[in-house]
Amino acid sequence: MAAVTELSRGEELRAFGDVVSTCTRCALAQGRTQVVFGSGNPDADLMFVGEAPGFHEDKQGVPFVGAAGKLLEQLLDGIGLARDDVYIGNVLKCRPPGNRDPLPEEIEACEGHLWRQIELIRPRIVATLGNFAMKLLSGKPTGITRVHGQEQETTLGGYRVLLYPLYHPAAALYTPRMLDVLQSDFRRIPELLGRELEPPAPVFVPVAAEPAVQLGLF
Repeated sequence: MAAVTELSRGEELRAFGDVVSTCTRCALAQGRTQVVFGSGNPDADLMFVGEAPGFHEDKQGVPFVGAAGKLLEQLLDGIGLARDDVYIGNVLKCRPPGNRDPLPEEIEACEGHLWRQIELIRPRIVATLGNFAMKLLSGKPTGITRVHGQEQETTLGGYRVLLYPLYHPAAALYTPRMLDVLQSDFRRIPELLGRELEPPAPVFVPVAAEPAVQLGLF
C-alpha cells in the first residue's frame, strides 16, 4: 500500500484555489473574467484582506495590481517588507459590476472561501483594508474611521490572530493626510508581528451525567 504524502501548506492552498476558480455560488460568476483567489506567500505571518477585485484585478487574476496595489507595495517597502513576504486576498473573489459595493448575499456566498484561506495560511496578523473587510472579520458594525490602527486579538479559521484594521490604500491615493495616517498605522506592523498572542480559550462541551449509582458515588 502506497504511503500517503502530506501536502505542504502551499500545495493545499493551490489545490483550494483550483476549486474556487470554478465557483458559481453567486451571480458574480456570470460577469467575471476570472476568479481572483489571492496571491503571495502561503506561509506568511501577515495577510491583507481587501474588499473585492477591480477592473485590473479581474483581467490579471491577481489582487491589488492597480494604483491602490502600487501604493500598498510602497507602504510595505516602508517597513522593510515586499509583496512576496505577505499574502493578499479579498472578501469577494469576483469583481462586482462597475466596482459597486458587495451585496450581502455575495459576501455570504464567498466568505467561506476567505475563512478557508485564513485556516490554511495561519497568519499571525490579518490586516483588513477598508470597511467591508473590517466589518466582516471583526463582526462589528463600527466604521473604519473609529477603529483604524487599533489591533484586537480574535480567532479566525480556528487560529488566534491579531486583527489590524487599516484604511484602504485607494482612500489615500489623492489625500496626503490619509496617506500620513496609513503610513503611521503601517509603521506599527513590525512591532505587532513580534507580539505573543493569547491561546484560544478551551471550548467546554458538557457531557451528559451518568446516574450517581452507576458512577459508584453512593
